[in-house]
Amino acid sequence: MKRDMKAWREDLIRSKAKQAMPILSFPCVQLMDITVEQLTSDPALQARGMQLVAERTPACASVSMMDLSVEAEAFGAQTRYMPGEMPTVMDAIVLTPQDAEALRVPPVGAGRTGIYVEAIRQACRLITDRPVLSGVIGPFSLAGRLTGLGDIMIACYDEPEAVRTVLEKATDFLEAYVLAYKAIGAHGVVIAEPMAGLLSPALSKAFSEPYVRRIAQAARSDDFLVIYHNCGNNTPLMLDSILRTGCDGYHFGDAVALPELVGRVPRDLLVMGNVSPSAQFLGGTPKSIRKETLRLLEACSPGHPNYIISSGCDIPSMSPWENINAFFTAVNEYYAGVLTCQLMNA
Repeated sequence: MKRDMKAWREDLIRSKAKQAMPILSFPCVQLMDITVEQLTSDPALQARGMQLVAERTPACASVSMMDLSVEAEAFGAQTRYMPGEMPTVMDAIVLTPQDAEALRVPPVGAGRTGIYVEAIRQACRLITDRPVLSGVIGPFSLAGRLTGLGDIMIACYDEPEAVRTVLEKATDFLEAYVLAYKAIGAHGVVIAEPMAGLLSPALSKAFSEPYVRRIAQAARSDDFLVIYHNCGNNTPLMLDSILRTGCDGYHFGDAVALPELVGRVPRDLLVMGNVSPSAQFLGGTPKSIRKETLRLLEACSPGHPNYIISSGCDIPSMSPWENINAFFTAVNEYYAGVLTCQLMNA
């Protein structure tokens, strides 16, 4: 079912009591008593997991599994599964400029990408009370998985044309992949570009910004939002480059002080983050996550109606649901207090 996502974004910004949008998907394995490997291999399980999370939480959108190995696997990279962990790419497959030239762009559906598209198609039928957002890796982050993190950082200086060759092919695939999600009914996409957070502003401008912008320009419409995610600690330095990608919203990780960034994002665009997934959702307590959630809301929300509280990144699969519930309770507590104050001052 199509939604007017431009209106949804505007309504979210205007709302006095906002709903959170954490990157919450993998903890559904606890509700279903399955493994992460089972979840990432079965579209029906993914769709059902998203439905269970939606039924259990008041999140303003349902977010797909943030599995950043899927696209590299489609290109031919091998992945490894560790118990309770998301799959990871094992070894680089682009080692030389000749490998970059020979790299073939796979069709959408290669590897497990078909599973993820089908999962979102099913999720859109199961979840009708809020938008359903798909997820893809960003172009530089995909290129880094294909060439190796350390190698691509060096190659940006020593072999920039080879890096651009890989980026062009990664972007060709990602554009088609995002449009496939759009075609089957997704209401938007979260583009996870964490590896770009290691770049300098100049390198971000050259090797990430134009490729993300190309995907955003191809996919954005009134019924499809593009949200950019970066959890690197260089985000404050490269924010101007990030904003030039032309997305509808920006999601930041807990490596940065979000109160220092929130005012730099235009007020008609969403800015989201950044309760720590590891320190709070996974390793914290209901008491500590309530304290951190309220701290962030008190620091970021006043004066910034476009701020939507979220996790800093993907919430780990074994994060206690007591902590997740405490996060949502704290959000409700904060906005109930805001509304009470407004009524008293009216």
